[in-house]
Amino acid sequence: MVRDGRENTGQSIHSSRNLWSGFLFGLGIAAFVDETVFHQLLRWHHFYDKSTTEVGLISDGLFHAFSWFATIGGLFMFADLRRRNALRITRWWGGVLVGTGGFQLYDGTIQHKLMRIHQIRYVENVIIYDLIWNILAVLLIIIGLSLIFKTRNRQQPDKDDSHERQ
Repeated sequence: MVRDGRENTGQSIHSSRNLWSGFLFGLGIAAFVDETVFHQLLRWHHFYDKSTTEVGLISDGLFHAFSWFATIGGLFMFADLRRRNALRITRWWGGVLVGTGGFQLYDGTIQHKLMRIHQIRYVENVIIYDLIWNILAVLLIIIGLSLIFKTRNRQQPDKDDSHERQ
């Protein structure tokens, strides 16, 4: 029940915070996995490959720090939403998937192709890697948006969708 408009505003703020928390967490996790797997373990590229290896390593370190700031920021927001009993886990997961896919699509199109600061992998037939990277990104975004749209009009959380204190 709405009294003097405050309830809808609070729900709107919490709805937005669920999305932003998930988006930041997804962005941070995607950046973390990219940096850990492709930069460190596989050594396919650095964040910035247009200079020396040392500059590439420094750019990786800054990129890694950014990924953790986004991840931790998203988790602080997540904890606050849980504390306020305002966490809508389906909506949050939608934000996570959009953040993950958004990072990956930005990386694959802007950084790899437009700015050319690095490629996913330096091989002769890079188009296969690019297609897999970007198609996966688009699929993550589509699934995330479907979860977000599914939860956009909910006034009260479903029992399975909310995390109440016991």
